[in-house]
Amino acid sequence: MKPSARNQLKGKVVAIEKGAVNAIVKIDIGSAVITSSITNTAVEELGLEVGKTAYAVVKASNVMVGVDD
Repeated sequence: MKPSARNQLKGKVVAIEKGAVNAIVKIDIGSAVITSSITNTAVEELGLEVGKTAYAVVKASNVMVGVDD
């Protein structure tokens, strides 16, 4: 599969925290850790496990920027 999103950040899964329905997945891309909320079903279907390689694929029409007061 090749997604249309151009922001594909390869990294290593460093944590998976499963809840009742969703999981929080953390991917270390080297310069940062990307955190995503996906369904538990998606975790199983993708075969995600800590230590495996995965991609954080970012597709956003808006990016908000903020600063401290």
